[in-house]
Amino acid sequence: MTTVGRGRGVRGRRTATTAALLAALATAALAGCTGGNGPGDDGRGTDRDGHRTPSPGATGPSVLAVKIDNAGSARPHTGLDAADVVYAEQVEGGLSRLMAVYATRLPEVVGPVRSARESDLELLRQFDRPTLAFSGAQTKLLPLIDRAPLRAETPSDAADAYFRGADRPAPHNLYLRPGRLVPEAPGRAALTTGFRYGPAPSGGTVTDSRTVRYPAARFTFTWSDARDRWLVGMDGGPAATADGRAPAPATVVVQYVEVRESAFRDFLGNNTPYTETVGAGKAEVLRDGRSWEARWKRPHATDGTAFTTPDGNPVDFAEGQVWVVYAEAP
Repeated sequence: MTTVGRGRGVRGRRTATTAALLAALATAALAGCTGGNGPGDDGRGTDRDGHRTPSPGATGPSVLAVKIDNAGSARPHTGLDAADVVYAEQVEGGLSRLMAVYATRLPEVVGPVRSARESDLELLRQFDRPTLAFSGAQTKLLPLIDRAPLRAETPSDAADAYFRGADRPAPHNLYLRPGRLVPEAPGRAALTTGFRYGPAPSGGTVTDSRTVRYPAARFTFTWSDARDRWLVGMDGGPAATADGRAPAPATVVVQYVEVRESAFRDFLGNNTPYTETVGAGKAEVLRDGRSWEARWKRPHATDGTAFTTPDGNPVDFAEGQVWVVYAEAP
């Protein structure tokens, strides 16, 4: 085993239900972002009157991207297995958070939903005006989200799309009904990520498992011949969903990137890491029980990320869910 280390302005009419939900969000956020013993939420604020301008509406079918809590208290997840792409990134305190992207199908419920980060705006530029579902964001980050070419949806924007579950304490119990934000799945053509699907490249190294470590979190992907998929482990335990359908990606990409300090801090003073997803660097592509050394390249934010072998040949992914785990470049 190898070890490798954003909404629209508040609607003019508010109901009692919405007010109560906002109060719950504010209380929950102060409880902390990443877990009961972890650092506070960099995005602890929610929408505030006078601080928001309407975000652009969707001009056509677009993907739905949902920020997913990945603290231990937030597991098991709901609806994660239905995502076409799952991105994993490092957040405050060396912990992890997920962004699930949906294009080909929408589950009934997704969650738990958490706050956005600055890095998300750059990552999502590769999609055509995506819908971003998240619980809130730090007040100073809201203007950047307002200017981003995406449709932002928080509980104050679409109260009927969110609900609090009774199975766990806040803030790890906010869930989304995707069908109330996006009427139907836009289809695979909306996945403008630059990924290619097809037969495996030649060569590769037989690989039983691969672990990616953050300072206070880790992901392990173990190949299952029986399922012809990678089984996901998080922080030492198997990943699971509330309905028993665990995520099992066909392709896993370990993408080595620069992780630097951002201009934002949580209320405890922890700096929010910024994950650079534009540029170029090394990667590993895992599929079919094998791994390939690769290079990644994304020249501009509006470009998708292309993966090639060291000699320049494209690396195709296997049909099915893709996980992209951002690891800090050595």
